Amino acid sequence: MSQFIRLIDRFTQLTGQTVRWLSLFMVLATCSVVALRYLFDLPSIALQESVMYLHAAVFMLGAAYTWQQGGHVRVDVFYRSWPEHRRRWVERAGILLLVVPTCLFLIWASWDYVGNAWAIRERSQEASGLPFVYALKTLLILLPITLLLQALAEMLRTLLPTDNTEAHHND
Repeated sequence: MSQFIRLIDRFTQLTGQTVRWLSLFMVLATCSVVALRYLFDLPSIALQESVMYLHAAVFMLGAAYTWQQGGHVRVDVFYRSWPEHRRRWVERAGILLLVVPTCLFLIWASWDYVGNAWAIRERSQEASGLPFVYALKTLLILLPITLLLQALAEMLRTLLPTDNTEAHHND
């Protein structure tokens, strides 16, 4: 089980570390949009849309990595003082009652929407915009899939002996 958890964690880390580079590209693209527009009077719809695509990818593909790294906000006024076994039960309940149903709903609700975008190879409504709207919409499916994978790792981690539960944060 530990090996399976490490496999999921490695995938999540690889995804997160790759997505971090998208942040740099987003900053560079934003600076380019500003420079082209205000210094050279050359607006670029495609470049502006690329910033939006990168922004969406950073947040949607980085959510599972942020969870893995403990970066999501937790309101743990009571939780932090509870014994380890109770915290594990709360973690399991949160995953089973909140994360999994939400992710499954997101997949279900967006499946046809994304499928239709792919079927017509949906593109920007702007003439000079990007022709990859279908790829952007695919993030609606990838977000819950990556979160479900990380949820599985986190759930399995709660079943391991106590000394292994925090190891993933130090990898």
